[in-house]
Amino acid sequence: MVYIGDGLALELILCNNTPTMETKEFAIITTGGKQYSVSKGDVITIEKLSDTAKEGDKVVFDKVLLVDNGLDTTIGTPYIPKAAVKGTITEIGRAKKVLVVKYKQKSRSGWTRNGHRQPFFKVKIDALK
Repeated sequence: MVYIGDGLALELILCNNTPTMETKEFAIITTGGKQYSVSKGDVITIEKLSDTAKEGDKVVFDKVLLVDNGLDTTIGTPYIPKAAVKGTITEIGRAKKVLVVKYKQKSRSGWTRNGHRQPFFKVKIDALK
């Protein structure tokens, strides 16, 4: 027990000098112009990949920037050769509508309203290689 002061105490528990934190393997990939931190079992929402892809298809992300397995960290320059992240497309959809409003003053043309729904894929990460 360690006393900090004003009656406050902190109890430290050590177990054979080993950290009790769980180390989880993860990777950082890039797709659609964005970077994602992924680990096995994660479900990520990414930009649409292609028109021919459908639910249940396997996807391989080969642009891997970083891999950490808890003991070693590998950083690519810019990518790690022979590294890949494998996943499965679980859902294909479109996001909620975003309204775009344009107005030009003194033009007497009024308002212009447009909407946009961004397509997305939900991918479940199966393996880090």
